[in-house]
Amino acid sequence: MKLHYSLGIALIVLILDLATKYWIESLLSYGEYIPITGFFNLVLTYNTGAAFSFLSEASGWQRWLLSAIAAIASCVIIYLLHKYRAEKLFCFSLSLILGGALGNLWDRITLGYVVDFLDFYLGDYHWPAFNIADSAIFIGAVLLIIESFNNTEKKDARQTVAQNEKTE
Repeated sequence: MKLHYSLGIALIVLILDLATKYWIESLLSYGEYIPITGFFNLVLTYNTGAAFSFLSEASGWQRWLLSAIAAIASCVIIYLLHKYRAEKLFCFSLSLILGGALGNLWDRITLGYVVDFLDFYLGDYHWPAFNIADSAIFIGAVLLIIESFNNTEKKDARQTVAQNEKTE
């Protein structure tokens, strides 16, 4: 996959993420929600921490630590996208992760928190709210796991062929 395709996918994720966050903030006040189904609400909440609000109770230093991690990870991902451009699923996965990381990084730097608004629940149990960036990161990570199994199978097949050739 060409680098500009990968970066284009990341840009689409970034735009979708920022646009939906802007839309939800124009629609709701903090803590307000709109029931959509019996298991899903739109809710406006802010996360000063990492995934599942980890570190959200810290004194503020986490904003810069998490921003630095996202910035460094983004640079590493861009390098990997260039280096492994022939690996389509790998690059697509990284593109999703990059777009999501940049969306949440933008929020952290400009707002000091990440805007979350997707609220899934079952009965009284609510999954921690998340956003489009988080969804892209999750999907990208799942695809990376799938891709790693595919690569393992391909490597095993190549080794089997090589061993069979040696014994013939």
